[in-house]
Amino acid sequence: MGTTLSHPVLRHKHLLGIADLSREDIATILDAADGMREISRRRIKKVPTLRGLTVVNYFAEPSTRTRISFELAEKRLSADSVNISVAGSSASKGETLLDTMRNIQAMKPDVIVVRHGSSGVPHLLARHVEASIINAGDGTHEHPTQALLDAYTIRDVKGKLEGLKVLICGDIAHSRVARSNALLLTKVGAKVTFFGPRTMLPPQVEKAFDVRVATGRLADAVGWADVIMMLRIQRERQGASLYPSDREYAEVFGLTAKVLARAKKDAIVMHPGPVNRGVEISPEVADSERSLILDQVENGVAVRMAVLYLLCGAPAMEG
Repeated sequence: MGTTLSHPVLRHKHLLGIADLSREDIATILDAADGMREISRRRIKKVPTLRGLTVVNYFAEPSTRTRISFELAEKRLSADSVNISVAGSSASKGETLLDTMRNIQAMKPDVIVVRHGSSGVPHLLARHVEASIINAGDGTHEHPTQALLDAYTIRDVKGKLEGLKVLICGDIAHSRVARSNALLLTKVGAKVTFFGPRTMLPPQVEKAFDVRVATGRLADAVGWADVIMMLRIQRERQGASLYPSDREYAEVFGLTAKVLARAKKDAIVMHPGPVNRGVEISPEVADSERSLILDQVENGVAVRMAVLYLLCGAPAMEG
């Protein structure tokens, strides 16, 4: 069976953040992901679209879903894929990031996928290397492909994005997922509310992201939402504990079956992972029919295939 896509290429060399994308760009990526998901559901999950192109995955932070998702996306589009981690690179010997990237660039890759613990690293690299840069998460700044796959998942189930009410709950202050989702969802006409402990809500966040902010008990907030997106507590980014205990956090801010019963009957539950079961979300909710967590994982491959396809300028795809 053949698949032919005629979507326009993105008018961007890099994907550094959602802020750089227009509403039309977002629609183009999400529409292209439909065809990519169809490929991933075939028995033979491969097309020759990016044959001859080389993608380097440089991950300086631990990752399971994002890294494997990009690797699968590249392989299913027939790109040559090279994986580099800090532990296995010259960075462990004291080489600077820019020197590492200049050496990688000398080998003529077409795309470099970068995940790094410092905010702004993909933007820095985009100014110094010739390859296209895709931001796979930088510090507490952005995670654009996560927001795109979340939007794709929501649209797939709800049939639209505009006008939906999305409640993003948890450690907002340290979450690049929250930032990228707020930028994307408000850009396409959804209404976003950030919810969490006051210690995890950054100051002036309403003005910065055009969102509402709520606090208190999660049980009192879920009734507003069409989409409930839970976030994990990012202990690795916190200088000090911002809440008394996991047990107390779960009691006040955790999504349990009892709390979800107060939401709309058709409200959906999402989580970018990794999930801290029993803290921000209970096992029965994470594994329930209303949970789209595994759908997000599947759709992540399709969306990243779409991003690679559109950035690399392929006019059509047949396979």
